[in-house]
Amino acid sequence: MTGASGCVGHYLVETLIQETNHDLFLLVRNPGKLRIDYEARPGITVLQGDMREIEQFSDLLKTMDCAILAATAWGGPQEVFDVNVVKTIRLLNLLDPEVCEQVFYFSTASILDRQNQLLKEAGDIGTDYVRSKYVCFRQLSKLAIAPKIVTLFPTLLLGGDAQKPYSHISEGIAKESKWINLLRFFSIDGSFHYIHAKDIAQLVWYFLEHPLLEDEPHELVLGNPAITADQAIEEACAYLNKPIYFRIPLTQRLLDLIFAILRIKVEAWDRFAMKYRHFIHQNPITPGSFGMPTYCSTFADVLKLSGVMPRKKQ
Repeated sequence: MTGASGCVGHYLVETLIQETNHDLFLLVRNPGKLRIDYEARPGITVLQGDMREIEQFSDLLKTMDCAILAATAWGGPQEVFDVNVVKTIRLLNLLDPEVCEQVFYFSTASILDRQNQLLKEAGDIGTDYVRSKYVCFRQLSKLAIAPKIVTLFPTLLLGGDAQKPYSHISEGIAKESKWINLLRFFSIDGSFHYIHAKDIAQLVWYFLEHPLLEDEPHELVLGNPAITADQAIEEACAYLNKPIYFRIPLTQRLLDLIFAILRIKVEAWDRFAMKYRHFIHQNPITPGSFGMPTYCSTFADVLKLSGVMPRKKQ
């Protein structure tokens, strides 16, 4: 498994330690960032190394019967494409298709359109991270290991607590929840899915124990049913005991005016997102899709699990 020290990685490792007896090999650059007791049971090996030097584990990779690829780079363009594309493909090529039974590759739903097809704009004007995931996904079908790959497309990712690193979204919600005082007076045309890292870990565990059949879809969008921006604001206000007296439509023209007045520079991908608005997909799944409880299924759960506490009614 790569990416064990990240937000999703922590939940995955915790679940696999607690719910399975599998031998686990965790590749991390800095073992000090692992906040999980990886000595809780036998069969857990921490491999200190960098994805950019993945070849040093060539012999070991050929013995793996499952690979979970959750590592990702967010930094500069060179590191992002080297880790997210070049070395990820290299790792996949080092696996033995005759030995490895399953590969779980983490992409992002940002590269998919509303019909779960590749979104052209993601490859053209996406951030370095988004474009790297777009480029990597397009290469997967050409690999010898391709029939064994299950590609996971998480939607807006939540997660984190005192013992696990927060996702960018959860961290942002905790810091910026005060903006609900202003947002509650606007109506925003848009919709999205979200999913908690704990629910992602539960899904990976499920597919690990119940492998997908050859004729079943191997490209899976991970997320709760779509929620509109207005519904999210309403649920947030109900959770925080904030009344809504009126709502002003937040049109593109109004947004452009606000950005012009505040002299805010908007990158091409962000401008596209503001016009695209509805980042929704076909057949998203959660643990509930397979008869298991979903840890985070409402927007109130999102706020609570992001560390936002409601105020008492005045």
